[in-house]
Parts: sequence; C-alpha cells; structure tokens
Amino acid sequence: MSGRLAGLRVAVTGASGFCGAAVARAAAAAGAEVVSVGRRPGPLGRHVPWDAGRELPDLRGVDAVLHLAAAVGDPAPGPAAEAAYHAVNVAGTVRLLTAAADRPVVWVSSASVYRPGGGRTPIREDDPTDGQRTVYGRTKAAGERLALAGGAVVLRPRAVYGAGDRQLLPRLLAAVRRGRVPLPGADVTMSMTAVENLADACLTALDWPAGPYNVADATPYSRDAVVTGVLAALGRPARPLRVPVPVAVGAAAVAGVAARLGVPGTGRLTRYAVEQLAYPTVLDLSRAFACGWRPRRTMPDFLTELTAEVTRGLPPHQRQHI
Repeated sequence: MSGRLAGLRVAVTGASGFCGAAVARAAAAAGAEVVSVGRRPGPLGRHVPWDAGRELPDLRGVDAVLHLAAAVGDPAPGPAAEAAYHAVNVAGTVRLLTAAADRPVVWVSSASVYRPGGGRTPIREDDPTDGQRTVYGRTKAAGERLALAGGAVVLRPRAVYGAGDRQLLPRLLAAVRRGRVPLPGADVTMSMTAVENLADACLTALDWPAGPYNVADATPYSRDAVVTGVLAALGRPARPLRVPVPVAVGAAAVAGVAARLGVPGTGRLTRYAVEQLAYPTVLDLSRAFACGWRPRRTMPDFLTELTAEVTRGLPPHQRQHI
C-alpha cells in the first residue's frame, strides 16, 4: 500500500490505543499525513487533543477520518458504566460526524453488535444487531446506527489480536491453573482479526460504498487450537479444561455480583466472555471481498513471531505482545 494515500491528511481517532496505533502506522506507511486525534498522542503524526465524551474534535484541514476512539471493555453493569460508554460511543459519534461534515468516515465497530447467543453462521451484515447483554455491545450498536445513517463505512472486526494487545493474552495467562485452562463447552470455530488486517481494511475502506462490512482473517480458527497455541508460544503450555456452558454462565453471574460489590480480581469472568468462547462465531466476509479487500495476516504468522520473541529471552516488560 506504499504511496496509496500520498497527499491525503488522515485523522485517526484513538491513535494511542492498540488498534488505533496500528491504523496510524499503516496510514503513514501508505503515504498519508497522519493527525492523531484523542486524549493522548498516537505513535506518530500531529496530535490534536479530543475528549470524545465531551467535545467536538478539531478536524480542520483533514481529508478523511478513521474513527477508532471508543470506550471498550466489559465493566460491571450499572448506570455509571452505561452513562460513561454512551457519552463516548454514542454521543461521541454524533460529535465526530458533526465535525467530519462531508468528509469520508470509516467507523470501526465490532462483531459484538450482533445478537448474542450462538445464532446461524456464517454471520452476514444484515443479521440482527440487537439484544446485546453488555454496555459495550449496546453502545457500539447505537453508535454504529448513527454512523450508518450519516453515510459512513462501518467495519465489524472480531477478537482483534496482534502486537501491542493488552487484553487477550493477559486474560489467557491469568486463566491458567496447574497446566489447565478452563474453556466453556466443546471446541468451536471462530473468526478472529489480526490487527494488521483491520488496519488494511481501514485504509482500503475509504473507497468502499457506505454501509457495514465484516472484517476478519481469511479463515476461521479452532478456539482450542488458538488458546493452546498462544499459551505454548508464551512458554506456558496448557490443556483445555472443558466446563459445561451452564456452569460457566453461572460462575460468571456469581463473579458479576462479586465485581459489583468490589471484590478484587473478579472482573475477568463475565457472561460476555463466556459467550465469546462458547458458541461458534464465523463472519461472512464476502461483502468486503467484493470490494477487493483480502486479509494477508494469519494467526500462525502471529504465533511464529510470538514464539521467536519469547525464545530470544526478552523480559516481559520489553515484549511487544503482552
């Protein structure tokens, strides 16, 4: 993609985050002048401070917008979390679209907007996007509806992974006990999205017709193979400990109550986390493929690099991946 965006000034919101930083680097490599818009500076480009929950972003002189700023995570439910996430993911979208005016906008959403609970696969863009059980899913779906109404291209990745991730790998490591890692139910097939594939999609999507698009690696993966492969690459090999799904859901409910009561260390096990791992979730990529996009990175690529990094003996604080 070298030179593809030459001459364009591209705003990347949320450029200090895991996905935003990858997108900012990819845009710069493609020749764009990057403007990092958000509370903190991105890895490169001019920084324009923006609190998405409070104010309009300054997009003067910008030719296009790649919007990745978001309130993310799986907090304990309640009015405070609902208000905080709504301020960024919904009201923040209104602010962004107002400031963007007629500029092209690529709005990065999430496969979490799809109705939970294990429906049919592969999941198409016209499948239901309601019934979310988390504040993140609800507010991303609401923000996405605004973005689509405003004529944006909306991307729906799932389980983004890669260098700089501080969510997936730490959670896996924390779950290992005596060489076993608990997983809900039998093995399932699931789509995942390398952060490099998401970044490529963000850049190419500037030329796509408005609407929603699933983006993920070219082929789905075995859940158990991914989990055991990542742990082996990190030097912490473990075997799956299969937990019946109803038991896992019940344990998540108990953990949720404990988290709301402020019990330390109880926030990682949630119903959302169980559902993400318990049911097959494969995204139909044909709409993005029809626009000429092809994902180039795979989970085996990531595991090879992760293994090499650990083999070199870098201490944990110097590793990019955890």
